[in-house]
Formats: sequence, structure tokens, C-alpha cells
Amino acid sequence: MIPPASPHFGGLWEAGVKSTKNHLRRVIGNDVLTYEEMNTILIQIEACLNSRPLCPLNTDPNDLSVLTPGHFLIGEPLATIADENWNDVPVNRMSRWQLVQSKSQHFWRRWSSEYLSRLQQRPKWLGESPEVKVGELVLLKDENLPPLKWKLARIKEVFPGSDGHVRVASIITSAGVFKRPIAKLCRLPMHSDMPK
Repeated sequence: MIPPASPHFGGLWEAGVKSTKNHLRRVIGNDVLTYEEMNTILIQIEACLNSRPLCPLNTDPNDLSVLTPGHFLIGEPLATIADENWNDVPVNRMSRWQLVQSKSQHFWRRWSSEYLSRLQQRPKWLGESPEVKVGELVLLKDENLPPLKWKLARIKEVFPGSDGHVRVASIITSAGVFKRPIAKLCRLPMHSDMPK
């Protein structure tokens, strides 16, 4: 419990609320929505936020399952029905339902991109950031994923550069084994050796 009028005590969850409000303002803009439309968008946004991976569920190198906030709410990861992509359809040709879905997809695209970028922050001059290790579970950056979908991978092998820092990794995903640059990999936010 935090005292009243002190959101700065909240830390991470208050930062999430602030991020959600900012993106929600940008996505909805000056549009006038009915109660049901606004409620639908807010529920879909809640699902997006509660689908983010926190940490691996176990240490099995062949298992790509992760703990999400959805596990604490319903006991399993959140899922959604795949919907058509409404981002390229002109607004004047959409029904109200399509408009609501378009706004939810727009929120997902903006929020997930910012979230992954925040996980990837590497302050160059402030100190050494921990490098990925073999067997570690990571998120794979992909801008084209639908809402509530995250690409997960395990590090199979790392390839350090001439300076000794890891620049490329071989990863195992559900679709096979690939080589990817470290810039496309994000460590999970609740990892034991992350800087405090």
C-alpha cells in the first residue's frame, strides 16, 4: 500500500499507468466514443499490458513458456482471437467495430514497440550492461506481430565481436534456429542478474 497522493512511491506500475495514458490519448485523439466502445478499447488495452512476458516459467532450455501478469489474474497466459489488420483501411470506410479494433491495434503497435525499446536500453557510458547468456530466454523484436503475441527464443550460442562483447546470437524459436543481432533481442524484465 502506498500513501495517498504519492504515485512516485508506485515505481514500475505507475510508470505503466503513465505510458498507457499517453498512448491512449494519442490513439483516441479527439474521437468521440460510446461507453461500450471505450470499455472495449480499455479491456483490449488491459489484455495487451497483461500479456507481456516477465520471466521464464522454468529452466528447461527447450521450453519457451513465460510468466505474465495474466497468470496472476486468470492462471494462464492471455489470448485473443486473431483479427483482420485495419491499419491501412481509411477511417471513413470502417464500421464502428472496425474503428475500435483499429484503435486497439494502433495502441498495441505503439505500446509494444516502446516496451521492447525500453527493455533494450543499453546506456553506453554509464556502465556495463549484462550480456545475454546461452540458455537465456529472450524476446525477439518483431514489429508485425498481432496484439498479445510475443516471439520468444532461447539463446543457443553467442558470437562475441573483436572487442569481446556479444554482437550476434544463435537462437531457438518455435519456428527453428536462427542467427540474430543482439539489437533484435530483449532480455526479460525480471531477470536475476539485471542491474538494480
